[in-house]
Amino acid sequence: MYDSVDAIADADPDVVAELVRPAGFPKQKGAAIVRCCQVLRDEYGGVVPESTEELVSLPMVGRKTAACVRSYAMGIPSVCVDTHVHRISNLMGLVHTKTPEETEFALMDITPEDRWSDINRYLVRHGQVACLPNHPHCERCSVTAYCDHYAETHGDR
Repeated sequence: MYDSVDAIADADPDVVAELVRPAGFPKQKGAAIVRCCQVLRDEYGGVVPESTEELVSLPMVGRKTAACVRSYAMGIPSVCVDTHVHRISNLMGLVHTKTPEETEFALMDITPEDRWSDINRYLVRHGQVACLPNHPHCERCSVTAYCDHYAETHGDR
């Protein structure tokens, strides 16, 4: 339906909202996507910037989205920290942080740069399969030997 930044920039936000409805908050996201594409067209010549600082200046783009764009769309090593990554990395004891931004920098400090883009993919999947938010399934977890939560709740490693 939309094959360019220009096409989305000129789109009706309500139509875009219907396209993104499954992702939740369609009105806000539809308007933000159109506004974002207007900024990209008007200020960046239709090219998505590579820097985190420029990306987070776009409407509704935070550090996680910026990191995901850099990692998945641009192939630039980045640590994408969502609620799963923040929760699991702290639960396991990989980091001891209070905010997703602190978690991002702490994970960058302990992980080789060429593996940064793997963190989100692996920890999100782990959070969907084993380490569920309200009920971790430690019995089917393959990394209990490295997990602080497991050691605290089961008394061993």
